[in-house]
Order: sequence, then C-alpha cells, then structure tokens
Amino acid sequence: MMDADTASAALGIELTELGEGRAACRMTVSGQMINGHGLCHGGYVFLLADTAFACACNTYGPVTVAAGAEITFVAPAREGDILVAEAAERTVYGRSGIYDITVRGPGGQVVAEFRGRSRRLPTADH
Repeated sequence: MMDADTASAALGIELTELGEGRAACRMTVSGQMINGHGLCHGGYVFLLADTAFACACNTYGPVTVAAGAEITFVAPAREGDILVAEAAERTVYGRSGIYDITVRGPGGQVVAEFRGRSRRLPTADH
C-alpha cells in the first residue's frame, strides 16, 4: 500500500515499523509545512497520523479504509522537527476497528493524539 501512496511519499513520510494491527511512520517538518504562526500546520500532523493508521489497519490483508477520525493537538511542532506517529489497534469488531495513534516530536514529547475508525471493504466473496 505504501508503495502506491504518492501523497505520503511527496511529504517524505517513511514507514519505520509494521506488525499486526500496528505501525509507525516518521516525517521531518519542512519549511513548506509551516503555517502563519511559524508552526507545523495541523493538517500535516493529521496526515502523518492518518498514514500510520492506514498502515496499521491494513496489516491483515483485506482493503481497509478510514470511516472517521479525530485528532487532539497537544503541543506544536516546528520546522526541522522529526515527528513519529505510532499506531496501535484497540479493537476490531466485524468489518470495523478502532485505532489510537500518538504523534511524538523531539524528546518524545506528545504532539497529538489521533483516534481512527476503520472499515474493511467487502470482498467479492461477501
């Protein structure tokens, strides 16, 4: 999936860890990601968390997409910061799942907490 993800690749997002129901991705905040307050635009933090979420919920094989997500911004990120998003499955029920993703910055400081709700797409057999 990541090989075909041109959006994440264009931002330099790297998949650094992958296992059943979990994933970690890394991104360096570039100058193009800075908002009018001199901080990393929240949309980029969301995109990083969403990428880790997508990787984690697709570890089982069937195509799984986001049904919804929310984010809480805890601390700002700045140009040059390396952000790491760690995704962990909380539960899977039927074709749905819940995943929590923590985005950390320098020194392990929490930048954001993201919760994603997944939905596995039906296959041709179902």
